[in-house]
Amino acid sequence: MNSPARPRLIVIGGGFAGLWAVRALARSKIDITLVDRCNHHLFQPLLYQVATAGLSAPAIAAPLRHILRNQRNVQVLMAQVSGIDRTARTVTTSDGNSLSYDYLLVASGANHAYFGRDQWAKHAPGLKTLEDALMIRARILGAFERAECANDPAEARAWLNFVVVGAGPTGVELAGTLAEIARHTLRSEFRHIDPTHARVILIESGPRVLSAFEPAMSGKAQRQLEKLGVEVRLGVPVADIDADGVLLGSERIAARTVLWAAGVAASPLGAMLGAPLDRAGRVQVKGDLSLPLHPEIFVGGDLASISAKKPVPGTAPAAKQMGTYVAQVLQARLRKRTIKDFVYRDYGSLAAIGRMAAVVQMGPLRLSGFPAWWLWLAAHVFFLIGFRNRLIVLIDWAWAYFTHERYARIITTDRTSKISKAVNG
Repeated sequence: MNSPARPRLIVIGGGFAGLWAVRALARSKIDITLVDRCNHHLFQPLLYQVATAGLSAPAIAAPLRHILRNQRNVQVLMAQVSGIDRTARTVTTSDGNSLSYDYLLVASGANHAYFGRDQWAKHAPGLKTLEDALMIRARILGAFERAECANDPAEARAWLNFVVVGAGPTGVELAGTLAEIARHTLRSEFRHIDPTHARVILIESGPRVLSAFEPAMSGKAQRQLEKLGVEVRLGVPVADIDADGVLLGSERIAARTVLWAAGVAASPLGAMLGAPLDRAGRVQVKGDLSLPLHPEIFVGGDLASISAKKPVPGTAPAAKQMGTYVAQVLQARLRKRTIKDFVYRDYGSLAAIGRMAAVVQMGPLRLSGFPAWWLWLAAHVFFLIGFRNRLIVLIDWAWAYFTHERYARIITTDRTSKISKAVNG
């Protein structure tokens, strides 16, 4: 007598929500297919470190197949999802394959949002993927090289002006690290320019940096940024961005390097599900993270919009909790049981600003400066996947702490050519 077929789960996205769901189902009698357009899991909270040459790409990424090599109920497919048929319960990939499912988890993350000004994207790249980080790293380092070669002082100054749009955690971390690179890492390496004269300008349309933090902590973060040499501009939205700089109100800032950290938009896969979307394009889900008319389809991570008294942030801890919760729902359903609705547990917020500068807000605990920086460092190393990754990051950070040196500063010819085309239109 044949044993009954095991239920099939397709997970789209190998980020925090998708991977945590897959790993939580390691002992379950369910066959899992994990589909991702990349072959690796990326620790996004440290992506800015790759963009600013503090870490190499392998330090914050690990192959999905390696992570899941001992989990026999999962297969990994590197593919781009092109369609989802809710009636037939199939997922189609761009190479023409059709995958059938009994359950589906869509956790494909978020993209950059330019608030209707998509033409800014080529002049102000955002930071979501390793490719983004490597391109931004080449832009930053290439700007100093261009300034060194410039014969016109005004042109050199434009190359030495760096503008970061958006003062959330990513923007604050980018701006603070850029200031450190200019004032410490590169200070004695050029002959015609003085990197310490570089301007780093952080622009935020709201009234304060790190708006998710309490006002007092935001104020401390701003003071730490300014101590590092970052110019903070608050309350004035960006009017325009082009190849030559930024229009801020009526003020024109000449800058050949502009980085975008101001907004995110949900993955376009959310629109394929036929469910209501919120203003950011996220899928509105029920309390168990499933679709209202399709209980077999779940949405997690940055793509999920949950009706709750306190909004669920688009952070790694929230995505992990959602992924683990979806696994618990599936396990309960296989046992014909139900569980309570998803409840996000806020364990606090951390943001690094620079060397020995950070802010931490965890329950009643409020820290800034050196103690917050150490806590931020310990937390991020702890949550990295794999002993090798933790060891590499610890060694790199220890070396940078004592020397201010950053050795992941290679610019390839191919990447330089792409940047020149983007900058010059």
